[in-house]
Amino acid sequence: MRELVRPPRLRAGSRVAVVAPSGPIPEERLAAGLDILRGWDLDPVVAPHVLDRHEEFEYLAGTDRNRAADLQAAWCDPSVDAVLCARGGYGVQRMVDLLDWDALRAAGPKVFLGFSDITSLHEAFAARLGLVTLHGPMVAGLDFVKNARAQEHLRATLLEPESVRTLVSDGRALVPGRARGVLLGGCLALLATDIGTPYARPPEPGGLLCLEDVGEDTYRLDRSLTQLLRAGRFDGVCGILLGSWDRCGPYEKVRALLLDRLGGLGVPIAEEFGFGHCDGALTVPFGVRAELDAEAGTLTLEAPALA
Repeated sequence: MRELVRPPRLRAGSRVAVVAPSGPIPEERLAAGLDILRGWDLDPVVAPHVLDRHEEFEYLAGTDRNRAADLQAAWCDPSVDAVLCARGGYGVQRMVDLLDWDALRAAGPKVFLGFSDITSLHEAFAARLGLVTLHGPMVAGLDFVKNARAQEHLRATLLEPESVRTLVSDGRALVPGRARGVLLGGCLALLATDIGTPYARPPEPGGLLCLEDVGEDTYRLDRSLTQLLRAGRFDGVCGILLGSWDRCGPYEKVRALLLDRLGGLGVPIAEEFGFGHCDGALTVPFGVRAELDAEAGTLTLEAPALA
C-alpha cells in the first residue's frame, strides 16, 4: 500500500481554519477550543457558517452547500496552513460531492484533522488528493477541551511531530503479533456506508486498519463488520488497531464480536488502543507507514506524521 504525501508541520503563528462539515457546534465549546489553539501560538480563524444550524434538520450545521463552501474556501486560502474540524455527528456524506476536488488538489498539501463522521473526508482526501490526514480530537469536542492528554498529543503531532513517533496504548493484543503497513481507517459505520461511493478506496495490500465507533448496538457493529468483510475491505490488511467502542454495549460482548469477525483474518490485532471516542484520545496519522506490536501495545511511525 502506498504512503501518502505528508503536509508541512505547523509552527508558531500558523493560521488554522476551523470548519463544521457535520453537526451543529456548541458555541461555548468552540470558544474553549479556540483558546487552546491560541495557547499553542496558533492563529485560528472560524469559517463563516460554523455556528449555523439547519432550519429543518437540527442535526446539521447549516446547509450542505454552506458547509462545503466553508471547507472549500478554507482549503483554497493560501494563508491557511491547516483545516481543523470542529466536531463530527453527521453530514459529511451530504456535502462531500459538492467539493471541487481539482481546486483542492491545486491548493497543495495542508494539515487536515477530524474523526468520527469526518472518516468520509479522510477517505476522500486519500483517494482524491493522496494526502496524509490526522485522525484526532476536534476543536469543539468535549473529549478535547476537557482532556489534557488529548490536547498534548495533538499539539505535539501538529508542532513537534518527531517527538511522537511512537504511540503507546494501555490495551492488549486481541491477536498477538507484529505488522508493518500504512495506516488508514476511522469510524466503522462510516467506512461501511462509504462502500460503493466514488471515495471508498479499493482494497490494497499492506494496510494497518484502524477501527472504532460510538453508540452502536453490537448487532449494528456486526452488520458493518460483515459488510466490510463481504466487500473485500479487509483483503490485504496486514494488521488491525481497535480504538474505543463507547456506548456500544458491554465491552466483553463487543470484544467477542470483534474476535469472531476479525480473528480469522490471521493478522495481528491490538485492542483498546486509545483513539476515537474516548478520554485522552491519541492522534493517528492516516497514510503514514508504521509498525504495530500488538502485544506491546505500540505503534511506531516510520516517519513523523507531518513533514
